[in-house]
Amino acid sequence: MVVLASIGACAITINTVDPARAATCTGYVGLTFDDGPQAGSTPALLDALRSNGLRATMFNEGQYAAANPSLVRAQVAAGMWVGNHSYTHPHLTQLSQAQIDSEIGRTQQAVAAAGGGTPRLFRPPYGETNATVAAVAAKYGLTQIIWDVDSQDWNGASADAIVQAASRLTNGQIILMHDWPANTRAAIPRIAQGLAARGLCAGMISPQTGRAVAPA
Repeated sequence: MVVLASIGACAITINTVDPARAATCTGYVGLTFDDGPQAGSTPALLDALRSNGLRATMFNEGQYAAANPSLVRAQVAAGMWVGNHSYTHPHLTQLSQAQIDSEIGRTQQAVAAAGGGTPRLFRPPYGETNATVAAVAAKYGLTQIIWDVDSQDWNGASADAIVQAASRLTNGQIILMHDWPANTRAAIPRIAQGLAARGLCAGMISPQTGRAVAPA
């Protein structure tokens, strides 16, 4: 934390990430948040991540990226990576190849049009995939990303339970969280503290290996 100015008894401060912190990382984990961007949750989530020095991969739904382009840009401005989470969050394995192509392709376009770049990572809704889904993802140059740890935040997990789930992460692993639960936002400061205590840092997910690595 850096003190910018002192006025009377009050100091104006800003949280910064120590550039030397990367040297203390003994491993990297992938924090992922599905189902954004949403006006009611994304800004607060980004604030929580940024104020705790964390970066994450945001698996956006195309319909929300198209409706909230400013929030996609805010994700990028906050240092996050943006991935593809389909357009309407269907059960892709129950769809035809053409329908799967539409879900994935439209999301690629929506994210790019909103300023999020062209995604290189794809998370199938519900983690459901098959050979057809994999083939369509590959057509768009996407690497499918599932997860190693499920925070269960989508299932009403408490902040304590989410923190506990994150404590199971090891080097290279990925945790599933979501954009919208208040308990997830509440857990972020303790997730950051827990990772730091174990020498782990929040990394990017490699499109080559699908594992968390040092940010490029």
